[in-house]
Amino acid sequence: MEKRKILIVDDNADLSKGLRIILRAHDYVTAMAADGVSAISQAKNEKPDLILLDLGLPAGDGFKVIERLSNIESLASIPIIVLSAKDVATNKDRALKAGARAFLQKPADNAELLGSIKRLLEESTSG
Repeated sequence: MEKRKILIVDDNADLSKGLRIILRAHDYVTAMAADGVSAISQAKNEKPDLILLDLGLPAGDGFKVIERLSNIESLASIPIIVLSAKDVATNKDRALKAGARAFLQKPADNAELLGSIKRLLEESTSG
């Protein structure tokens, strides 16, 4: 079976590298983007199976990325997991209403993150 691809969108290079190591150790292929504009272009180019998205990004915050992706038919169905440390109470509700499929507070627990990824990938494959 082909490896699933996950796009990591975060402007924190250390966090992105850490996520990449964890995901690769669990047999996922990864792509990276560090801002809102490159997140959209990477999603178009890479066609990821899932996106891990930070909200606090340069060149278009995470909410703008969710909105733009939802308006591109070929990308609208990609599940998005938001990873954020910013105002969790407000942003979790807003992110889920915007179209994110899950919201995890940074720093995310690896087991919880991997469980959410597995669940959403299974749902997107079966649904």
